[in-house]
Amino acid sequence: MKPNFNLMRATLTGALGGLLFGFDTVVIAGAIDALTRLYHLSPGEKGFTVGIGLVGTIIGALGAGQIGQKLGARETLRLTAVLYVLSAAGCAFAWNWDSFLVFRFIGGLGIGASSVLGPVYITELSPAKWRGRFVALFQFNVVFGIMLAYMSNYGIRSMQLGATEWRWQVGVAGIPAVLFLVMLFGIPRSPRWSASKDRIDEALEVLRLMGDPNPEAELADIREALKQEHASAHERVFQWKYRYPLFLAMSIGAFNQLAGINAILYYINDIFAAAGFSQLSGDQQAIMIGATNLLFTMVGMSVIDKLGRKTLLLIGAAGTAICLAGVAWIYSSDSHKSILVWVFITYIAFFALSQGAVIWVYIGEVFPTSVRSKGQGVGSGSHWFMNAIIAMLFPVVVHSMSTATPFYFFAGMTVVQFLVVLFVYPETKGQTLEALQRKLVKA
Repeated sequence: MKPNFNLMRATLTGALGGLLFGFDTVVIAGAIDALTRLYHLSPGEKGFTVGIGLVGTIIGALGAGQIGQKLGARETLRLTAVLYVLSAAGCAFAWNWDSFLVFRFIGGLGIGASSVLGPVYITELSPAKWRGRFVALFQFNVVFGIMLAYMSNYGIRSMQLGATEWRWQVGVAGIPAVLFLVMLFGIPRSPRWSASKDRIDEALEVLRLMGDPNPEAELADIREALKQEHASAHERVFQWKYRYPLFLAMSIGAFNQLAGINAILYYINDIFAAAGFSQLSGDQQAIMIGATNLLFTMVGMSVIDKLGRKTLLLIGAAGTAICLAGVAWIYSSDSHKSILVWVFITYIAFFALSQGAVIWVYIGEVFPTSVRSKGQGVGSGSHWFMNAIIAMLFPVVVHSMSTATPFYFFAGMTVVQFLVVLFVYPETKGQTLEALQRKLVKA
């Protein structure tokens, strides 16, 4: 089976939430210094300004599963698009620090919800053969959004807009948010969600629309899996039988952030400034890193269904550990700063082709249909909770200790990740969601 137009359109629309996710998450990197000067923020308040969006993201991720199970991923994604629009406009016209925090929090709600439901929607729509690559499109759009944010920050800074510069940097996100909202009115519901609500004819029609070669057989398999799990909107994810999927989702979410990726993306300008780069030069280095992130996410997407999820995670953990140790050594020895950008680029390459390409695919695969949205919320919640803590503490640790300190910590955590993946994580490539359900859910 080759993907048809309807399947590609629905997949790309669901994945567009990832672009807004990436853009809104890191666009603060360009504006944070201006906000710090404007509102005279301390290191702790600076971290809170970045982290408040992540608090919203945690709440959005944990709540999205419940709402998505009730309304469906498509309808809930429409709500997230509205939140993105409100956040972009509100941050651009914020009248004081408190109002900026409120609208950044609202944007975080949208990011958290879309990080759950975008991958869930694509996972439930995709055939097993293409699922890894299709769900990885979400991550591709995340890193594409990150690169666009860095390019946007650089372009706006080059225009020398003065005091309004940061407002343009955060407000421009409203353009793709409106596009996302419009496109969400041209895609169908997930056939698995429709089947879970006994909308059998609707589910069958969507399977046919997506080009499934044997929609009746696929629907029968879906219904059997739903029947076995007593699927309903009230099914609890925190049950003993789901202990293995819960551990996998929570640990991969936490390890994703313990590798330091978002701390680096949020504070990239400060990190390069500590090595002697100018602000404009730091923006240029950020674009290089964003482009590398995009390129190697594409590499990861191209091999995820061939090499498998576990193999990519192991390769990435080993590579990122070495690079992070190298960054820590450069700062602690105060030498070889000219190679810093190349060490970061290598780090990003290893991260993008492994965790970057795998995380949302893996979390979406390990839970059965009846709790997939909720399970994705738990994994995303773990990811964003760790992200918020690290984002808030990073400037405080650097200020009170040294720039090298957090990178030594991140390097150690990636070594731990390598060992956990090696000995605990199962491979999920090439298996139907129903087969994985039988394998991972234990009585």
